[in-house]
Amino acid sequence: MQSAANTEWGNQSSITEFIFLGFENIQDLQVLLFLVFLAIYIVTVTVNMLIIALVMAGQHLHTPMYYFLGNLAFMETCYTSIILPRLLFSLLTGDRTISVMGCITQMYFFGSLAAAECYLLAAMSYDRYLAICKPLHYATCMTCRFCLQLTAGSWISAFLAISIIVLFVSQLTFCGPNEIDHFFCELILVVKLSCSDTNVVEFVAFLFASIFTLPPFLFTIISYVLIIATILRISSVTGKKKAFFTCSSHLMVVTIFYGTLIIVYMLPDVAALRDLNKCLSVFYTVLTPLANPLIYSLRNREVKEATRKVIQTMRHSQKFKWID
Repeated sequence: MQSAANTEWGNQSSITEFIFLGFENIQDLQVLLFLVFLAIYIVTVTVNMLIIALVMAGQHLHTPMYYFLGNLAFMETCYTSIILPRLLFSLLTGDRTISVMGCITQMYFFGSLAAAECYLLAAMSYDRYLAICKPLHYATCMTCRFCLQLTAGSWISAFLAISIIVLFVSQLTFCGPNEIDHFFCELILVVKLSCSDTNVVEFVAFLFASIFTLPPFLFTIISYVLIIATILRISSVTGKKKAFFTCSSHLMVVTIFYGTLIIVYMLPDVAALRDLNKCLSVFYTVLTPLANPLIYSLRNREVKEATRKVIQTMRHSQKFKWID
């Protein structure tokens, strides 16, 4: 329902841009924040692209687990590129404005990638479940075609679902105020700025958010309960360690992603907690895309071995080039 304030604003012309409040309460640290976020962005893109290159180049990494990992790395690269370049521009120039259409576009791609990641993480948990709990059926179940269907389903369903939400948002009228108390176009905050009736938009957003977070989250939890139960039944200590090691990286990634996401959206929307909300949002929008490839790289011997081989190949190539 329209509030009195929004009704009053409704008599004025529609606004054409929003203003990010971002981190305006720490103006003295804008340069430092720019340098930190720039470094994070460069490292995130570099490491994720390295993971993709390793998965594509390494023949021994052409397995379902690394196929999903390559998809996750690509998704994280896109994910962080939706948020950080615009944030960096604001910190560098002081221009915190974004057009209404630009805001809706950012919201669309960010929401689509976040929803797709939920289902991709669920697919990865199913892969680990089959590998540990049903090893004899793994090769027949986790085929190339099935892996492709899982990833394609994650991408396509997410983008289609968010298209519906964004279609409703694009029909809203924004009369003012036009300040978004965040560093990116967060759906809930943008909808609250509308002077239109937002009941339908809020319901559709809640419905799709539930579909794209709760089922994959529960599926992932159930998968790991079964995985842990299977590991505990292994008599060999070495076998237990090996089995747990194969899924520990993915479990850490799932914990970080869902942990910060749940905390952010469980916090009450009050002014006193908005700065905390922004800080926690940095975790799942900025730090998670950086942490994921590092977790897999540091904890996975096959990835480290593939990296070592690539570095050796580059050294030999440079050596022969210098001799020539």
